[in-house]
Amino acid sequence: MSGFPYTLPYKRLDLRKLPHLYRPGKGEQGVLMVEPYKSELLPNWKFKDPQSARKSSQRLRIQFDEYLEQGDFIGADMARKFIQMGFTRSRRYANHKGGRKYAVKEDGTRGEQLPRSDVEDPVKAESAQIFKNVLEEIKVDQKYAQLRTEFEKKYANTPIPIFKDEQNPVK
Repeated sequence: MSGFPYTLPYKRLDLRKLPHLYRPGKGEQGVLMVEPYKSELLPNWKFKDPQSARKSSQRLRIQFDEYLEQGDFIGADMARKFIQMGFTRSRRYANHKGGRKYAVKEDGTRGEQLPRSDVEDPVKAESAQIFKNVLEEIKVDQKYAQLRTEFEKKYANTPIPIFKDEQNPVK
């Protein structure tokens, strides 16, 4: 399938009703864009400390399983992305004090990668491991793999429309 289509007006789209517009992309692409899933999952995404990470990963896993039961690949994939983001953000904070991985240039663009902290933050590292354990479980889930295969077969050749403005796609 093609990469994640960042050009769609996601704020106005309900991808539960328009599943042909979704593309899994790589990693966490689109995790904070795709509605209504973002609004359903984001409130449960926390990684401040191991207790928050444990509660968050459990809630997100429950949502993942519920989406699978409903046959909703997009929902399950978005839950996977939030779990993956819990892992990657926790690792970033474990490795870089304050979570800042890149310097910011004078013009506001991303600069060079900052060096890792001398000492890993053990609290964030534990939070990352909690999310990683759940992520490893769901990545091998047979139902998830089946739904992904079915989704890709159904929509792989469906073109993504180009929107000429916020209202109307170009066909």
